[in-house]
Amino acid sequence: MESRMINKKYVILGAGPAGLAFANCIKNKGETDYIVIEKEKEVGGLCRSAMVDGAPLDIGGGHFLDVRRKSVNDFLFTFMPVEEWNLYERDSRITFTVEGESRPKTYTIHHPFEANIWELPKKEQKRYLESIAEAGCNTGVSKPERFVAWITWKLGREIAHDYMLPYNSKLFADNLNELGTYWLDKLPNVSYDETLESCKQHKAYGKQPGHANFYYPKKYGYGELWLRMGRELGDNLLCDATVVSLDCNDRIITLQDGTQIQGEYIICTIPWDSFELKWAPTKVKDCVKKLKHTSVNITYYPNNMDTEAQWIYYPNPDLDYHRILVRHNFLEGSKGYWTETRSERYHADEDDNTFKMDYAYPLNTISKPDAIRTVLSYGSKLNIFGLGRWGEHEHFNSDVTVKRAMELADKLCAE
Repeated sequence: MESRMINKKYVILGAGPAGLAFANCIKNKGETDYIVIEKEKEVGGLCRSAMVDGAPLDIGGGHFLDVRRKSVNDFLFTFMPVEEWNLYERDSRITFTVEGESRPKTYTIHHPFEANIWELPKKEQKRYLESIAEAGCNTGVSKPERFVAWITWKLGREIAHDYMLPYNSKLFADNLNELGTYWLDKLPNVSYDETLESCKQHKAYGKQPGHANFYYPKKYGYGELWLRMGRELGDNLLCDATVVSLDCNDRIITLQDGTQIQGEYIICTIPWDSFELKWAPTKVKDCVKKLKHTSVNITYYPNNMDTEAQWIYYPNPDLDYHRILVRHNFLEGSKGYWTETRSERYHADEDDNTFKMDYAYPLNTISKPDAIRTVLSYGSKLNIFGLGRWGEHEHFNSDVTVKRAMELADKLCAE
């Protein structure tokens, strides 16, 4: 089959939040010479929704629009006006089990754990407080380099054992010491005095987690926003088209059907290991191989849960899933909930209503920072830019991804 060549100023790989935001930004600046290539039949990436049991279900996990970035929200509200969203105060919780004197006991407290141990019985509060007092970060012990030791150093032995280590193992990797510690500095300081004061006053302390307040559509799943952004692109959007390779020297994209598209700028928002990098140095290709990720299965259950929480974390290793999203608590007129399970832990049931996302979370392995830095540095010299969760291999929420897309569009359009 004879291939055909298309020439565009901007070739955008992927129509998830990063690609859609970038494309609409340059479109708003008057740019018309661009194309967005998406392998799925529908846009949205991890933020897609599907109708399940009479209501939308977010098939890539739980995604919400944080309130904190006004410029991002103002931009997104031009596609889906604020009147079409509900504003929520976050209610997320942790359900965990500890060994009791006679039998294990299960507790549920609000997230984050260290800010809400005051919700536990006095005996458990005392146990965690004593552990926090002995944590390395509070006693002057040098910061460890290994993940498991770092978590214990930061939060204390008991929180590490009961929550952080089993939860992260379920979510990311069986061997947690494969992960680096460079991304953990965002965890709040766990001061014994502040934690003790929170127990005395019966209220949470410290910095609120992400999505402390968030928007979610009134009538739709989160995927509706991205569908509308895709429609704005018209014929500049090409769906059901798989990228096979990128000729780095000439910036030529080859699709599965043989079509070739040459761009002045290539914006990569898809995983670097999902296509061939032609003519890239061996060092760069080896770095791509070092970029690891997890897959997840999203499974729907129709019964309502007796909770006001929107999502709940489950560190218990005996449960396959690591969290539950309680749909009926953030989507009007819906019922049921869905679980999120790392695919390696998922056990299929013939009655399951399940969606699998092959690319869910970038892994912050020890080698990742140097690897992605090498890939991005090489590409940027050739006008090939990584953008978003997969282009930059960072666990960005959608609002952060849109912000970075807006910034890159401003930069390139100003050149």
